[in-house]
Amino acid sequence: MSSPSWQRLEQARIKAGSVGIQLTLEGMSRLFRLAPQARPERYGIRVVRDQRYGPATPGNLYDVWVPATPRADRAVVLHIHGGGFRVLSKDTHWLMALLFARQGYLVFNVNYRLAPAHPFPAAVEDCAAAYREVVARAAAYGGDPDSIVVAGESAGGNLTASVVIMACFAREEPFARRVFDLGVVPRAAVPFCALLEASNPDSACAAVRSNFIRDRIRSVSSTYLTGRPAHVALDLADPLVWLEGSAEPERPLPPFFAPCGTADPLLQQHRRLQQALDRRGVRAASPEYAGGIHAFQAFFWQPRARQAWEDTFAFLDDALA
Repeated sequence: MSSPSWQRLEQARIKAGSVGIQLTLEGMSRLFRLAPQARPERYGIRVVRDQRYGPATPGNLYDVWVPATPRADRAVVLHIHGGGFRVLSKDTHWLMALLFARQGYLVFNVNYRLAPAHPFPAAVEDCAAAYREVVARAAAYGGDPDSIVVAGESAGGNLTASVVIMACFAREEPFARRVFDLGVVPRAAVPFCALLEASNPDSACAAVRSNFIRDRIRSVSSTYLTGRPAHVALDLADPLVWLEGSAEPERPLPPFFAPCGTADPLLQQHRRLQQALDRRGVRAASPEYAGGIHAFQAFFWQPRARQAWEDTFAFLDDALA
């Protein structure tokens, strides 16, 4: 079989798998929404849906979750969904927005363009624009633009770390420079179970025994990075490597809270993140939850997930005090 034919077959296989995951999780999301506990109005939360930000593309939408009684500091959360950079949306990740909003946070729950139609750095560029939108619009919803938490899981955790880097390091990419020029550094970063080195899937696969999981991790990397512009550096696809490097930030990095399950193939990357932040003197915690699989915090009915959320909110209360 010729190389182009093999590539087309592989792309079709990846697309079919992604569609299957998308449909399954969208169905679960719709089912969970039927529960009385899932209704935001039950908690006095108002949701302003499908607001547009940044470039005029169909994917650049966000919802604002406005609590009835904001926190005293009116802290704001920019939440970035996961999905391997290629599936899912703010609508599949409404639960995370609800959990933050129930704690009194003003939440901007965002979409971004997805691979393979929009490879790296499209997602990073969109999240840069979303961060600028939060800074510009937070006050209109009663939030403090100087008290922003950036949070996300898996691919969203990667993008969370990249937003922090753009806010703290003076980089050359125009979209990164626009974030830096805001002069607003997040007060905290919460990358849940983050894929922090997208260009090197083998760094996450070393401890993985399952061929299926190794294949999934490698396909995420390939889908996200294939077709990227040759002139764009991979630093913001690999925020872990950047933070492990020697470049000094122009502005201090914020505290990081990076929870991960012990059964997550990305656990070693989280341990490296803790070591990198420790070397930089950054306040950081990366608690490990026994038996937790990838994105275990989404299974909110499990004790370990509830504990992870309690620990997250406790860390943020202290970081924002």
